[in-house]
Amino acid sequence: MRLLARVLLSLVMLSTAALAQQDQSATLVADAIDYSSDTATLVATGNVEILQNGVRLRAQQISYDGENDLLQIIGPIYVKDADGTTIFANFGELSGDLQNGVLTQARLVYARQLQLAANEIRRTGGRYTQFYKTVASSCHVCESDPTPLWEIRAKRITHDAEERQLYFENATLRVLGAPVFYTPYLRLPDPTVERASGFLFPELRSNGDLGLGIRTPYFFTLGDHADLTLTPWVTTKGSRTLEGRYRRKFSFGEIEANGAVTEDNLGVQNIRSYLFVDGSFVLPKNFKATFDIELVSDPGYLLQYGYSDKDRLDSAINISRARRDQLISFDLVHYRSLRTSVDNRTVPTIVGDVVYKRRFEPSLIGGLASFELEAYGHRRRASFDATNTGLARDIARLSGVANWRRDWVMSNGMLFATETELRVDSYQVIQDERVAFDDTTEVTPYAALEWRWPMLRQTANATHVLEPVVQVVWSQDKTRPVDNEDSVLVEFDEANLFRFSRFPGVDAQEAGARLNIGVTYTREDPDGWSLGLTVGRVLRDEARTQFPDSTGLNGRGSDWLLAAQLKIGERFDLINRAILDDQLSIARNEMRLNWSGDKFNLGSSFVWLEADTAVGRPTDTSEIAFDGAYRVSRHWTLSSDLRYDFAQDRTTRAGIGLSYQNECARVDLSLSRRFTSSSIVTPTTDFSLSVQLAGFGARGIGGESFARQCNG
Repeated sequence: MRLLARVLLSLVMLSTAALAQQDQSATLVADAIDYSSDTATLVATGNVEILQNGVRLRAQQISYDGENDLLQIIGPIYVKDADGTTIFANFGELSGDLQNGVLTQARLVYARQLQLAANEIRRTGGRYTQFYKTVASSCHVCESDPTPLWEIRAKRITHDAEERQLYFENATLRVLGAPVFYTPYLRLPDPTVERASGFLFPELRSNGDLGLGIRTPYFFTLGDHADLTLTPWVTTKGSRTLEGRYRRKFSFGEIEANGAVTEDNLGVQNIRSYLFVDGSFVLPKNFKATFDIELVSDPGYLLQYGYSDKDRLDSAINISRARRDQLISFDLVHYRSLRTSVDNRTVPTIVGDVVYKRRFEPSLIGGLASFELEAYGHRRRASFDATNTGLARDIARLSGVANWRRDWVMSNGMLFATETELRVDSYQVIQDERVAFDDTTEVTPYAALEWRWPMLRQTANATHVLEPVVQVVWSQDKTRPVDNEDSVLVEFDEANLFRFSRFPGVDAQEAGARLNIGVTYTREDPDGWSLGLTVGRVLRDEARTQFPDSTGLNGRGSDWLLAAQLKIGERFDLINRAILDDQLSIARNEMRLNWSGDKFNLGSSFVWLEADTAVGRPTDTSEIAFDGAYRVSRHWTLSSDLRYDFAQDRTTRAGIGLSYQNECARVDLSLSRRFTSSSIVTPTTDFSLSVQLAGFGARGIGGESFARQCNG
């Protein structure tokens, strides 16, 4: 009715002399137009069409009675707005000021989504539009199958144009023609509303530990830049939960908080809860700040209720600024392990780190130089070590690093480089009775010579790049007296093949002279696919045992590193990295696959890790995981996920899902099983059912590819 009013306003002005003084323009086309100035009457008949500001009106006859200030429209009437909102009707009558009127046998389509069909549509006060004996649906209806997937039948629907809300009276929800739900009153936003307070679509969930329950979220708009969602969740086994999510955007950042409070009898305590908060902000002088807070009442709560699979919580704050030649960073982290085998009193729980790094080009010697200062410390909660094993040890460290590198490119394309680095690390050790010192300073020099020869070959079919690399590295043969706490987990991969030290932290530094050798090959095909290969190893001046055995880095010659990547356009990506000894026995292998097509997508990973007690892995690890989805038809999609442990010969997690989606509804059904157990959680099965209906609010749930099509 509002659309109709907009175009008819121009028609009223066409019938008066006021048009000359108004900034209004409209095009009126008809087979015949009759205007009487004596009676101020205008009648347009036969294929009448009015165009104004992207709005199109069609009718068989339109007349304006100036004496009675009345507009009459004889249909079929068709009105379409630029945003896609459409009106169909047989007859219409409106007052001259367009504030009141009626349409009969009318149908309205809001924003190409929600359809309202009514015996009569009445407009009052210029704000409210009332639909009598109405059917509402966003589903396509075909002549061969006139029953929509869902519809809401109501005695009356009132649309508030100012608040952009739809009010249903005596409403019945029907699915495939069968009534499934009745309510005397229902309020929903119209399709133009981006955000509105009200109930969101519920979710039915069944869990082996919790029982059957329904989650019914309620959304609160808190102004233009904030909102709150509260979700009560009550289950048949006596669990009562209130979930919450709060979001707010500022001109200088944003914040989001997720949490829940539960009363049940599954844990040690009856009241259980968790809170996750994260945010990011822009600070003065181009600094950025991020933070997150992770709190939970007991170790099993997150996993039992499906909020998170994390077994270690980290609450942290970071303030940093990165420029082309400068980095400033401050980090403060609090850790809490949820594993029952870990005592949080005897592991570092508070870790602080401040870094200043700057690089520059020395004018006298050329090349690129950098300087770094770092202040680091961690603290354990334990204040006394009764076992005399360092379980109460606290550490503070101040480090300085100077680095210089210069490259020379020969006329034949060879590249020679020299690089040096000097590390100075000063430690203060507290509460460790095993060491005879409280302070120690370690000086670690490095020097390297490097040769590379990138070779390029281009053909009509492909571009080939082959690059052999040889790097000679020297560092002093010295073991640090401090315990290694930040470099326990070591990776040997193509990213650190040519680094001074393959230890990820500072407490341990790679010692001795060594030769890092490797070769990379890349093929780029014009058809859009590429292949990359890297092979390398480390040769030492003598056999050493600095690293965990499973890394393949010990001995006089390390194991072979073999890495490969195959990429086909944006749809296929396969990465594999393996560590092999001279007898081609695999000590470590990792594979990742991502593959997507028009009807499917697949993600998979496989890992094989040799047992190594030095890193807390007493048995071999061999596990495969994948998740994928296949679009069976236009509307049906099947998904699944699986995680299988070959070493234990058991499935750790499995799930399957089925989704139906068309232009007016989405139904998601999922079934999953967690097979793992511990002292705080047991294996459980989880079932979930959620339904969404399109047409209420501006956010759609489907696209053209999901829209149903009529036959014939």
